[in-house]
Amino acid sequence: MSKDKRRQIVTWDSDTGEGQSVSGRLSSSRLHDMLAQKLATEIISGHRLPGDVLPTEMDMSISLGISRTAVREAMRILSSKGLIEPRPKRGTCVTEKSAWNLLDPDVIGWMFANEPDDRLVRNLFELRLIIEPAAAALAAQRRNVTHLAQMFKALEIMDRDTLFTESGQQADKDFHAALLAAADNDQLASLNASIGASVALSTRYKIEHDVLGSDPVAAHRAVYDAIEHSDPAEARWCMESLIRQAQKDIVKRRDPDT
Repeated sequence: MSKDKRRQIVTWDSDTGEGQSVSGRLSSSRLHDMLAQKLATEIISGHRLPGDVLPTEMDMSISLGISRTAVREAMRILSSKGLIEPRPKRGTCVTEKSAWNLLDPDVIGWMFANEPDDRLVRNLFELRLIIEPAAAALAAQRRNVTHLAQMFKALEIMDRDTLFTESGQQADKDFHAALLAAADNDQLASLNASIGASVALSTRYKIEHDVLGSDPVAAHRAVYDAIEHSDPAEARWCMESLIRQAQKDIVKRRDPDT
């Protein structure tokens, strides 16, 4: 089936094996991304439980009205992220959560696709509190003029465009990426995609629910100033304060009585 022909995506009911189709003109790459996201959110939300067997490649292709190639690529994506695995004599099964690549940016994004649960929010902020304050302290000792220039440019864009814009949100991610790079630790730098996804998704969540809180640019600028002045203790404290305020904004929205 060619790219420009009408495609179908079906909401698959794991109990009945039936669903409702939604048609549209979509490219093959878009189709497999959509299918991967749909199945992933079903798995993450608990609609598909560990051990559940997915329909076969052929069955999905026929039922969803898409090519086997698109189905195969969607399965490859989910398998690479640990959400599913082939099992002898059973087929492709949903895995336990312990097997998921929870630091993968796509997995983090899928977990935020619906209202994120309290444990997810807590875990992501705990991860940031463990990683980023320590990285900020290292950055204050190891940063160079390029790192400072990158962070300063990101601050300017955030201040000019605000975090309500895509450019402002990208600048926010760029700021954190430059900070991790300034720590001059390859293992820390490898966490950039995960940290960046957590930052972006929590910011979007707060904007969507009108809980952006106190001026986030000022909090970022305080981190930058401490790093620029080579003050690791201050950089650590300012970064921890920034993250805790972001966490407080989300918790307050989810539990207004706190």
